[in-house]
Amino acid sequence: MEKLVKGIIAAMVTSMNDDESLNLEEVKNQVNRQITAGVDGVFCLGTNGEAYILSEEEKLRVIETVVKTADGRVPVYVGTGMPGTADTIRLSKRAKELGADVLSVISPYFAAISQDEIYSHYAELASAVELPIVMYNMPARTGNNINPDTVARLSKVPNIVGIKDSGGNFDNMKQYIELTDSETFSVLSGNDALILWNLLAGGAGGITAVANIYPEVMVSIYRLFKAGDLEAAKQAQDSIRPIRNCFKFGNPNTVTKTAARIAGNPVGPCRRPFSFLSDAAIEKIKETVAADHSRGMR
Repeated sequence: MEKLVKGIIAAMVTSMNDDESLNLEEVKNQVNRQITAGVDGVFCLGTNGEAYILSEEEKLRVIETVVKTADGRVPVYVGTGMPGTADTIRLSKRAKELGADVLSVISPYFAAISQDEIYSHYAELASAVELPIVMYNMPARTGNNINPDTVARLSKVPNIVGIKDSGGNFDNMKQYIELTDSETFSVLSGNDALILWNLLAGGAGGITAVANIYPEVMVSIYRLFKAGDLEAAKQAQDSIRPIRNCFKFGNPNTVTKTAARIAGNPVGPCRRPFSFLSDAAIEKIKETVAADHSRGMR
């Protein structure tokens, strides 16, 4: 059976109106835009989807909208990770009821946690919800790293099928690849700058924020790699460096949404307080997107 979890998965922003309410019509537009660009999956309610600041009722509305719009054309990944195991299981079951294909589950956060507790959290979730699970490692936000040996143990749980690593530590991600079976377990880069290097090391692709801005470019990295055109894949990978350099100006989610809007997609603001960019930052993002567009990046 061909692996479900692979390729370029768009880490979609959650479109909002100017008053910060959900803009579900634009959510639909963005799902269709991603699928038209050729992504291998769409992912809602991740970090870029502002899951941390949405109510549960809003999350369910987003899941329903994305699933119905995708309509089976690509797998729908849904972020269901919560600090507690019971809440993660509950939300994951709701996501399954609404038609999610894959769960993306960030490690427990805020409180310190041992590796044995991380193992138990994911193993209990896997036994409670019959859906493929992709773990999500983002120590800068959670305060907790999922260690490579813990990933190796969890990779043997039947419906834990992969991990997204947003830690930015390539050696950590490489150890994930080395210690797991690539036939049954997918290691995805959550850092857009490392997608090609993930693939070259034996990984399966990436879950990408930059797809909100340039979905065709992100898709091309994977397609060119699979076609064996490594030089063109490297050029595509390198082409996103200017927009990624803009992430230093503030919350990366805010930069992503701002750049997406400047690129012509009315996805709205991030919710306060995570919404401020200086005028100078906005001007630099405008300059960057204009230069990228002039080079044909879409």
